[in-house]
Amino acid sequence: MTDDVHFQTMQANRVRSYRPRQSRDASRALLNGPTPATLMDRFALLPILACVFALIVSPLLLFMTDLKTLESQTLASDARPENRIFWPTLAAISLILVVRNRSRLKLPSNIICLLAYLAFAGASVLWAFSPADSFVRFMQEVMIVSSIALPAMLASRTADMMRGLFLCFALALTLNVFFVLAGNSTIVSYGSKLVDIGYEGYFEGKNYLGECAAIALLLSLYELQQRGWRRVFAAVLVLTAISLIWLSDSKTAFGLALACPLLAALTLLVRKVTRLSPALILSVLPLCYALASSLSKTDIVGRISYILYHDSTLTGRTIIWDFAQTEIERSPLIGWGYRSFWLVPNSPAFDAPGWVKMMPNGHNGYVDTKLELGYIGLAFLIVFIISTLHAVGKVADRDPRRAQLVLSLAIFIILYNFLESLWMRGFEFMWVVFIIVAAEIGRYSLRFPPGRAASRAGSRTAARPGPSPGGREPQLDVGLSS
Repeated sequence: MTDDVHFQTMQANRVRSYRPRQSRDASRALLNGPTPATLMDRFALLPILACVFALIVSPLLLFMTDLKTLESQTLASDARPENRIFWPTLAAISLILVVRNRSRLKLPSNIICLLAYLAFAGASVLWAFSPADSFVRFMQEVMIVSSIALPAMLASRTADMMRGLFLCFALALTLNVFFVLAGNSTIVSYGSKLVDIGYEGYFEGKNYLGECAAIALLLSLYELQQRGWRRVFAAVLVLTAISLIWLSDSKTAFGLALACPLLAALTLLVRKVTRLSPALILSVLPLCYALASSLSKTDIVGRISYILYHDSTLTGRTIIWDFAQTEIERSPLIGWGYRSFWLVPNSPAFDAPGWVKMMPNGHNGYVDTKLELGYIGLAFLIVFIISTLHAVGKVADRDPRRAQLVLSLAIFIILYNFLESLWMRGFEFMWVVFIIVAAEIGRYSLRFPPGRAASRAGSRTAARPGPSPGGREPQLDVGLSS
């Protein structure tokens, strides 16, 4: 009889201790962000398809197009038929999925800031220098953002978009190896001489190959921390990425690819100790630069450029920026309209000196943002960047390794925009990558429903015939057997 009482008491205590544990597990599943375990689901597949098209398909089709056809198109990337087919199709699929799952759609703060930035760009069509061109390019951007950000918010808790991104860049690097071995390099003229300045792979220029290889390197460093064949494959890709960066002669991409993981690790370490926002920690960098420039009264960037490249103009970029600044002053608050300055009919850029009038952009994402959307548009962009960096803190609480990966990618693209125009630049694969990274960061701010395992466990407990209501929370101590 004593044994029966002891057995029933143990069973009752086990049920009592199991239910709080089940409740705690369900709460963790509800409050925590993603727990990447599976490679992909139908929602996460759409952002990766967007990256595959921008990184691989579109550049390959451009590579196979003859030069005369490209010259006949004012803006080859905008007028290409594949862009007119792929992006509307992907946007339509995304819209259907969003409408059918609208009850599940929740937007984190950084994605809301992105949509606000996009909305202001759309509003700028009203005062754009070339409203027709601005409207067409804005609609293209709407399709790109909606095809990436919205489906990503519907992806399952276990979907691993970063691994999908890694495989995408692994394929791109593998293809570029064959193009480099075939001798595809960038040839430019310096006076009467033709100079080989680096390999370009299947891209339009060597800098694109450097950017691609640098991002692949950052993704591979994360994969190196995995087990088994994933680590082996990542090690091979690290060597491939470093080789391609070297062959492309992309010094900036190589330097940033080395510096950004260290800066991300240092930021997360300071954040762990101080609990400050990563955005606040990283804001020290521009403040220190502004202070140093003010105190030294010298052009720090120009001096560093001269030391590294023996060219204080950053290969002519500062000449472009000087002209752009004069045009910004003509419309400082709201700019000339989204993508309504460069390469439009009767463009104000035609007043630029010499070769500057032929530029497709200002080679600086922040300068171009001020030029097209004014200081108000720049404020929208900065808020979007800050909200994304701030949200990395929630990723760090859940998965420190992934936090270092997404922060490294974000810092790389943020810094690279000081030398190239990537913010909201149509089909640029670096912009596509940043949207995916921002969406991945934002997912950690979402509340996911409890997983199926917890639900099944709950249903089994409910179906099991247990003790009487009074016995579910017995007052007997477990140590009664003694």
